[in-house]
Amino acid sequence: MTEQDGRTNDLRFISELGRSLLFTIHPKRVASRVADAIYTGVDAKVCVFVAELESIGLITCAFGEDGVIGEGSLDRTAFDKWLAFMPPQIGYSEEAADEFFINGVDHLHEYISPLHINGKIKGAIITGFAHREDFTDHKARLIDAATQMAAMSVNLSAHYEGALNDSINEAREEHRKFTEAILDTLPVSLYVVDRDYRIVTWNRHREVGTQGIPRDIAIGRDVFDVLEKYPQGRLREEFERAFRTGRIERIEQQTVADDGSTLHWMVSKIPMKNADGDVTHVITVGEDVTVRVEAIHAINRAEKLAAVGRLAAGVVHEINNPLATIAACAESLEHRIDEGSFNASEAVDDLTEYLGLIKSEAFRCKTITTGLLDFSRIRTGERSHIDAGEIVRSAANLISHQKRGNGIDHELEIDDDLPLVSADGGQIQQAVIALATNAIDAMVDGGKLTFRVYQRGNRVVIEVADTGSGIPQENMSKIFEPFFTTKEVGRGTGLGLAVCYGIISEHGGRLSVRSTVGKGTTFSIFLPATV
Repeated sequence: MTEQDGRTNDLRFISELGRSLLFTIHPKRVASRVADAIYTGVDAKVCVFVAELESIGLITCAFGEDGVIGEGSLDRTAFDKWLAFMPPQIGYSEEAADEFFINGVDHLHEYISPLHINGKIKGAIITGFAHREDFTDHKARLIDAATQMAAMSVNLSAHYEGALNDSINEAREEHRKFTEAILDTLPVSLYVVDRDYRIVTWNRHREVGTQGIPRDIAIGRDVFDVLEKYPQGRLREEFERAFRTGRIERIEQQTVADDGSTLHWMVSKIPMKNADGDVTHVITVGEDVTVRVEAIHAINRAEKLAAVGRLAAGVVHEINNPLATIAACAESLEHRIDEGSFNASEAVDDLTEYLGLIKSEAFRCKTITTGLLDFSRIRTGERSHIDAGEIVRSAANLISHQKRGNGIDHELEIDDDLPLVSADGGQIQQAVIALATNAIDAMVDGGKLTFRVYQRGNRVVIEVADTGSGIPQENMSKIFEPFFTTKEVGRGTGLGLAVCYGIISEHGGRLSVRSTVGKGTTFSIFLPATV
């Protein structure tokens, strides 16, 4: 089972238990449902729910392999002794058979989770396992979560027994808030819709972020009206499929944040079924997996760059030698034309033109192979503690003197008192100049080129931002691949960004990009600051 599957099962366990307890108004029914749910949910040998309530007395319910077990399964003497002598405040394990609370069931391990009711321990949920290895910390957390819900439900249900009708709604609201609090603590965005596509639950994480919507706006409304920015046909199809098939479905999605960065999500549609097996609601869980996806892409990119680098290192010299011969022969023939050796030929003008083309294309190939060699070369360099701000100032000055591009305004935003970085200054400058050159090429009608240097945590960040055409979403995953370029033939080899990526990676840093089509692109270099 994957980690995602485990989270989904935990969510389903908590949601279904909370839903089943929501309108359970008798303490014994609460005990029965909780004991049954825990016994089934954690694959236990036996589960006993026991509580001593002042208004009702002793409540006992046990579930085992044969279903409901009689009250004789609880060692009442041991329980009374435990309850009288300040039992532990948190869940704990018991492995001594003479200290077990459960009788008549063959098991070797017990986990006792105390029931806290009105600030006092009034009972416990005792779960027995056949073997010690059957019990895990993960199961303990699930049992403790169920115990908290059970304590609240028992307290509320006991209150229902003697309360007036006008207090029932208030108690239910308290229970609803408690269930909502549990859902709000989950580190995922979650919402639930019923068969009429009305939103009935909307947790706190679904309210935050660029895609967030306040709960008060969402609850009770049609999900397609609330999520109007989403593709309506696709969203409706997903919900209809979940209600129709009753199967869990996981969908990978991408969104673009306001700053142009790409966010990756794993969205799960989880059908909820009633006792008859009919799907009554669909839970939608969205988990931000951007960090994990970017890490996988970085690994794949590094492996691809390494493979291309090894190939380039092996073939560059073999290509350069015949290229040098071709260029030398072309130049020799040009000298002979200048000396008049071919004046008698009617095709001397054509020969001159063709030789020029041969020599030009040979030198263009030489430029590509030189880039390949630079790409494949191990860049150890001379590392020293350098001021990234000064490196960027120098790079910006060089760019401004190149007079590249028309109508380009240059802007420097460099913070004071920046920590130093351990790096080869020439290589970092090479990367910044390459990024700036690409930025200028993206602003064919002019714009603003901005260099920023600032500190973020234990990293120094160098940003090169433009107001150019931006990068289409479909190209974002390819831009660091060698030979990928959107420039016309002859204007770029597609190696510049790949070389930059290699330089920054070898410095223990990270190179990332955010872009919005029509607004511009920002490349960010993250370098570790020296301690």
